[in-house]
Amino acid sequence: MKVAIPNPPFNTSSADDHAIQGQFQRLRSLFKDSDYSTHPENWDTVWKESFTPWDRGGPSQALDQVLSLHRDLFPKAPNSSDDWDKPRPKALVPGCGRGHDVLLLSAHGYDVFGLDSSPTSSEEAKKIERKVAEEDNEGKWKELYAPRKELGVTMKGRVMWVTRDFFEDDWVNDSGYGKVKNGFDLIFDYTFFCALPPEARPGFAKKMSDLLNPDGGRLVCLEWPLGKDPSTGGPPWGVSGDLYLAHLGHPGQELPYDDKGRVMNGSADTTPDALKRLARMQPACTHKAGCDDQGNVIDRVSVWSHQ
Repeated sequence: MKVAIPNPPFNTSSADDHAIQGQFQRLRSLFKDSDYSTHPENWDTVWKESFTPWDRGGPSQALDQVLSLHRDLFPKAPNSSDDWDKPRPKALVPGCGRGHDVLLLSAHGYDVFGLDSSPTSSEEAKKIERKVAEEDNEGKWKELYAPRKELGVTMKGRVMWVTRDFFEDDWVNDSGYGKVKNGFDLIFDYTFFCALPPEARPGFAKKMSDLLNPDGGRLVCLEWPLGKDPSTGGPPWGVSGDLYLAHLGHPGQELPYDDKGRVMNGSADTTPDALKRLARMQPACTHKAGCDDQGNVIDRVSVWSHQ
C-alpha cells in the first residue's frame, strides 16, 4: 500500500536544496573532530534547538512497501487476527527521532521499541504519538498509522519509548518493558548507521548481530545517502552497499579504509555471527532526500538475517 506522506518544511522544493546543504554543513561542523563519547550529548543539544534537518516529517514509504509487498522475507511478521492471543513479534528502531517509523511498524502489528539517546527526541516522539491518538478518523495521521488490515493486522502493536545509548550493555532488559526473548524479530535502520563515524561501525554491526533474533529475525536497512562522497565526512556519512556488506559480514571487526573513506575489505569470508544479505532492492518510492534532481529513486533497501 502506498500512502501519502507529508514533506517537512525544509524539504518542499528544489529551491530549498542550497539551504538544506547549509543545514547539514552546520551539523557536520558540530561533530567534526569530536570524540564519539560526546556524540549522544551533541545530538540532544541539536534536538533542544529543534535543529533536525534529517527529519522527514513522516514514516518511510520504502519500509511500508517492503513489509507489504515482500512478505516472504519476513517469516515472523504479524499476518492474522488469530495471532493476537500469542506474544507479538518485537521490532526495534534505533535512533528513532520523532518516531514516525516506530508508529508505522506498530501499524504493521509489531510491538516496537523506539530507541534514542536524546531525552528531547523521546519527548518529541511521544508528542507525535499523542497527536495520532487524538485525531479523529479523518485526520492525516490516522491514515498513515492505521492497522494494515489488508495484511491481516487488525490491532496496532504496543509502542515503547526508550531513552538509552544503543551501544550500552543490556539496555533492553533495563528499559522497564521486560525481556525481549531471543532478540528482535525486526530491526529498522535508516538515519542511524549514516550518523556514526567509521570508528563506531564495528560496534554497530556487532550490536545488530547480538540484538537480532537468530531464528527468523530480519534487519532492514534503508541505505542513505548513497550518492554522497564518504570523504566529505558526516553526519550524515556517505554509505554504499559494499559498506553494509563489509561491516555486517564481520561484526565487531576493525576494517581498513582507503584515503577516500571507502571500506577496503574484499574478503568473502565471514564470521560466525555475521549477518547475511537476503535481498537488496530499489523501492518504488522513498523520501525526497533519497531521490535525484529528476525524482528518480537512489535509495536502496537491504534485508538481512543471521546465516
